[in-house]
Amino acid sequence: MAGVRRIIPLTLGWIDLPRHVMVRGAAADEVRVPVPGVLVLCDGGWLLLDTGFNTALIRDAVLRRRFHGDPVMRPLIPGPGEPLEEALDRAGVDIAGIHAVAVSHLHWDHAGGLKHFAGRVPVHIQRAELAYGTAPGPEPENRGMFRIDYDDPRLDWRIADGDTEIAPGVTAVLTSGHTPGHQSFVVEMDESAGGGGYVFAFDAANVADNCDKEIAVGGLINATAEQSVEQIRKLKRIAAARGYRLIPGHDPVAWPRLTPHPP
Repeated sequence: MAGVRRIIPLTLGWIDLPRHVMVRGAAADEVRVPVPGVLVLCDGGWLLLDTGFNTALIRDAVLRRRFHGDPVMRPLIPGPGEPLEEALDRAGVDIAGIHAVAVSHLHWDHAGGLKHFAGRVPVHIQRAELAYGTAPGPEPENRGMFRIDYDDPRLDWRIADGDTEIAPGVTAVLTSGHTPGHQSFVVEMDESAGGGGYVFAFDAANVADNCDKEIAVGGLINATAEQSVEQIRKLKRIAAARGYRLIPGHDPVAWPRLTPHPP
């Protein structure tokens, strides 16, 4: 089999934030957006795309003041336990069955769950992302990348330089702009599963307006709005050429509709 046999989108939490964080130039009214993850069944087992929060930095009062003291963006944990573990339980997937992980980028709502996989499985990332996230000085943390989430010698990084197939039927596509090494994912379904596929934009396109109106995302690192729009167009071209559905990462309407077991 050449492609993916099953996809399970996950909602790993929520964030309250101003709309302009999602869409450049939008109003400052507050929206609640989902934190996405995707389980992809490939040869050898499950591949997990993104890992959600590091709950220790949210639940501990002192750590929360340090890492989440900005009142503009407020993370919400959906249940009493670990969001990733609870989401996997709802989906009926054992965390031990995850044979590899890929992170779209190192922001705290995407890389915070890497602690579950240190010393266990390979983790796919773009070289530019890891280089920026581990650069000396305060800038990465000031831009939402917390080294405590990913600076662990036990993590088995599998580093890519640009577009690359990371598993049969799953291609990581470099979509830098939101962060220096952001990657989106093209997922091709196997014919035994009905064929077709998806393009998961993650934060290269946060919501439907980014895609439909070709408007840049609100948060960019070392990139212009024009570069953000070009990445959106790149993903749209891939989706159109293959007849795949393009899925924005944080859409508060579209993403929950995909999730079979919402928290």
